[in-house]
Amino acid sequence: MSLRLARILALTGLVVALLVAALWLFGGLAGVERWAATQQRTAHNLMAGALRALRAGQPGASMSLAWVCFGYGVFHAIGPGHGKLIIGSYGFGSSVPMVRLAALSIAASLAQAATAVALVWGGIAVLDLGREALTDLSEQEMLQVSTVLVAGVGLWLALRGLRMLRAEAQHHHHHDGCGCGHAHGPTPVQVAQTRSLRDGLLVVAGIAARPCTGALFLLILTWRMGIFGMGILGAFAMGLGTASVTLAVAGMAVWARRGSLALLPETPAARWVPGVMQLGSGTLIALVSLMVLV
Repeated sequence: MSLRLARILALTGLVVALLVAALWLFGGLAGVERWAATQQRTAHNLMAGALRALRAGQPGASMSLAWVCFGYGVFHAIGPGHGKLIIGSYGFGSSVPMVRLAALSIAASLAQAATAVALVWGGIAVLDLGREALTDLSEQEMLQVSTVLVAGVGLWLALRGLRMLRAEAQHHHHHDGCGCGHAHGPTPVQVAQTRSLRDGLLVVAGIAARPCTGALFLLILTWRMGIFGMGILGAFAMGLGTASVTLAVAGMAVWARRGSLALLPETPAARWVPGVMQLGSGTLIALVSLMVLV
């Protein structure tokens, strides 16, 4: 692929991502969200039907439950949510490869399902909590834990953006005035490449700490019906549905990042931009999280 075509494609990604973000921010996607909410309600009813069919021992009922749950996960993920914000900002702000971001998206959605399973099993079997108490636990305590973790992801990214800028300043300074041929501190590229396991774990934990209400609803019902295994299957199918939307956001974020970098003229000042992007996206995540807490 020629450099020119690659640039045009990257810039298209930036424009598309900006349009979607602007629409979402200014309520332009409210119609889509309303439609998704309606589909979610329909999925709830279908889920109840599939559970009744399961209980009656109808053939194929477990497969239809899995599909309904997958669909519910997709529609649930179309509405505003913190998972997309984290994955999107992380993909845009860091030079994280698409394959790794995709793996993180799937891991986070499956970990979210695992949290719901652990919460319901632990809550009912160990703590003997009722449905309201479990939902409250998820909506209040878990939401706070999740928000703090998400803010942590943001601050961590912002800090690394600052470190990249500082490394760039030192690199620039030594490049101009030293001439001794030795490396002084990490280069901006080295700082950018400290995308360690810690990053991934923080991102996954931030998303997983807030289980989906639909998964909790399904798991509590199946526990009471004595078919908890089916509930677990459904919760993970929901996770895969959510992951499909998050994957699209991840792709768009990486595409938009490349578009932003393709816009830059080849000047010395352009070297500062990745650090600024990381600082900006990290600060955005932290601010949005803190607003949720307040």
